[in-house]
Amino acid sequence: MRVEVLEGAERRRRWSFEDKVRIVEDSYEAGVSVCSVARRHGIAQGLLFTWRRQARQGRLGGDDQAPVFVPVAITPEPSPAVPALQLDDPGVQAQPRRARRKTGIMEIDLGGGRRLKVDRDVDAAALRRVLDALEGR
Repeated sequence: MRVEVLEGAERRRRWSFEDKVRIVEDSYEAGVSVCSVARRHGIAQGLLFTWRRQARQGRLGGDDQAPVFVPVAITPEPSPAVPALQLDDPGVQAQPRRARRKTGIMEIDLGGGRRLKVDRDVDAAALRRVLDALEGR
C-alpha cells in the first residue's frame, strides 16, 4: 500500500498523453480489473473509465492535443416552396409579400448524425455551455 503525505494546497496531477495511454492499455489486459489498475496508479476508477471512453473516441489527448479544425461550409438557407398563384383565377387575390427578416443561421455538425442550428445572435457563452454539455464534459 502506498501512502502520500500532502502538505499545503491540494494540487491536481497533470497526466501526460503517454501516461494515459499506458494506464488505459494496462486496464485492457486480460485478467486485470479496472479497479486494480486505478488503485495501482493512484487514480479514481471514474477517471480511468473516462480515459477509456476518450480513447475509444480518439480524444484521449485532451489538453495535450493540438486544436482540431473542422471544415465549415456556408450555404444559403433554402427559401420555402411557395405555390405559384394563378392570377387569372377570379377566386385568388394577390397579397403583398411580407418582408422576411434575413438571419444568419449556423449549422454545426456534431457528428453521429447530430446537428445544431443557431441564429447569428446567439450568446457565445451560452453556445459554449450547450456544446460542452453535448460533448459530455
